Amino acid sequence: MFTKILIANRGEIACRVASTARRLGIRTVAVYSDADALSRHVQLCDEAVHIGGASPRDSYLCADRILAAALATGAQAVHPGYGFLSENDGFAQACVDAGIAFIGPPPSAIAAMGSKSAAKALMAQAQVPLVPGYHGDEQDPTFLQAQADQIGYPVLIKASAGGGGKGMRLVQQSSDFIAALASCQREAQASFGNAHVLVERYVTRPRHIEIQVFGDSHGHYVHLGERDCSVQRRHQKVLEEAPAPGMTPERRAQMGDAAIAAARSVGYVGAGTVEFICEQDGRFYFMEMNTRLQVEHPVTEAITGQDLVEWQLRVAAGEPLPLTQDQITFTGHAIEARICAENPAQQFLPATGTLQVLRTPACSTFSVAPVRIDSGVREGDAITPHYDSMIAKLIVHGDTRATALARLDTGLAELHITGLSHNVSFLRRVAATHSFAHAELDTALIEREHSALFEAPSLPIAHAVAGALLRLQADAQATVQHHAHRDPWSRTDHWRLHGDARQLIKLHIDGQTLAVTLDIQRNGPWQLSWDAVNVTVQPLCRTDAGGEQFEADVHGQRLRLSVYRHGNDLDVFTPQGHARVQRVDPLRQTDDSAAGGRLTALMPGKVVAMLVTEGQQVKQGDALAVTEAMKMEHTLTAPHDGTVSAILCAVGDQLAEGVELLRLEVAA
Repeated sequence: MFTKILIANRGEIACRVASTARRLGIRTVAVYSDADALSRHVQLCDEAVHIGGASPRDSYLCADRILAAALATGAQAVHPGYGFLSENDGFAQACVDAGIAFIGPPPSAIAAMGSKSAAKALMAQAQVPLVPGYHGDEQDPTFLQAQADQIGYPVLIKASAGGGGKGMRLVQQSSDFIAALASCQREAQASFGNAHVLVERYVTRPRHIEIQVFGDSHGHYVHLGERDCSVQRRHQKVLEEAPAPGMTPERRAQMGDAAIAAARSVGYVGAGTVEFICEQDGRFYFMEMNTRLQVEHPVTEAITGQDLVEWQLRVAAGEPLPLTQDQITFTGHAIEARICAENPAQQFLPATGTLQVLRTPACSTFSVAPVRIDSGVREGDAITPHYDSMIAKLIVHGDTRATALARLDTGLAELHITGLSHNVSFLRRVAATHSFAHAELDTALIEREHSALFEAPSLPIAHAVAGALLRLQADAQATVQHHAHRDPWSRTDHWRLHGDARQLIKLHIDGQTLAVTLDIQRNGPWQLSWDAVNVTVQPLCRTDAGGEQFEADVHGQRLRLSVYRHGNDLDVFTPQGHARVQRVDPLRQTDDSAAGGRLTALMPGKVVAMLVTEGQQVKQGDALAVTEAMKMEHTLTAPHDGTVSAILCAVGDQLAEGVELLRLEVAA
């Protein structure tokens, strides 16, 4: 076994690898960029080497710097994690040439599976089922459109060197093909340095099921069951589970045999995942092979009880697989939720910011347990535009799927994050939908359940208002106690010698501003009113010394509330959901009406395409510009009909959040 390894990655996966290495007594070397000097993965490793600037191109994608760090520190092996250089056959070969073990498959296997089109040709030879499509080298747009027309719509354009949902576009009709192809190729070039694409028939109501495979250098192969990854947004996974609901032992054996045949055809060694697109009737087709560990590997660990990173290390050190196929067993059901910094209401636009609060339920970290949270960040860390938007992974395990679902909902309810937009409430709604709860799974589940996922508030407004006022009153009372030596006229809690106290407080919630009247009775409950709404609140107790936890009766319902405050921003959490509330300061209100024609960057990024010219007339919903951030493309569309009066940026410009891209005059 190795005594020292270098982890050529960052964030959660670097922490994950370091955890297993420490348990096995293996020393670890971290690499880090300018942006990650104080990151968690740097602190968890025994040594750390700086490798460059914040951009991945200046650091985590610099193979020569990483290899130099491995040689300088005496690392015997390199673990690439996932993303960055994990599926780069040139990097794997450079490690081998330098006498350093690559904790992954042979470079030849990575190269064989790295091109989706070449991999499909190999799978055809191995008699693995394939989706009808064009997988050749011809890339002329007119030719590809003709191929798509022949295949029949809808079709899926996919980057040949892609992965992680990037470089992928669904096309419903021929007239949309050329524009979708250009966008797909731009994203593929930016993400993978290769614009080559393939075109396939889009399977209606497909399920995305993948098989975890392992091979060793002694010619042994096993599979560790399947994972259902059908719940996706923007072709990226949201919830993953194992085993796949409805999977029969016979179908599992068929898919497992096909996955092993795929691995065997390229002499695979180490951990890999063979991904299949599946019809509702159980027919399955090879989609791609990811020649690395997957983000969702913890659900497989949960049902098998195995540490897949330990398996990787042992196989890379030349040991045989720890178990044979007959010795691998499956117990219970596991679900993983990806906690991301993003705004689901704005087409899942990635978000940046500081994790002002990051509170988790009782859980394990990087090890199998009923509730597990794997994360590479801590409270106070920042999510930057340089890297992936994932904050953490919540993994739950139970004897049955129903038990796992219950633990998932409880875990998400007790996961409190403030400081930036995130998808925790959205994930709770997904898990509660009829489709997911009853395992009616396909990759269009989120679109099919749109009304339940996007049109319902996360928390009743009355609960959000009550929580915000409980925190504001608690803070006011703390101020009074702090200044108790002053006369009554210095108090700020609306104290009265006789009678009730009344306040008018403006709160901004879910896009609306409420003028809330608060009447605090001497020996009775509070009365809240706004518009035609009246709510009775009886504060019961504070359950912590920090003034963040409360219990109250809100209109006859007893609630536990956690309320976190940062200036005028308040985040209210209850077991029912979460709401962000802003106290409106009447002395600082501004008129934003003048900004109606300004179109600004929603987050830091780069302009990759300008689709309009000055003086051009556009309709509401027309695409105006395309920006790239967090390795994804984002299209800016016209909010209303109008004329482009000014273009204030150029292709290639780096933009900060809020920077104006162009101006749009409202049509007369």
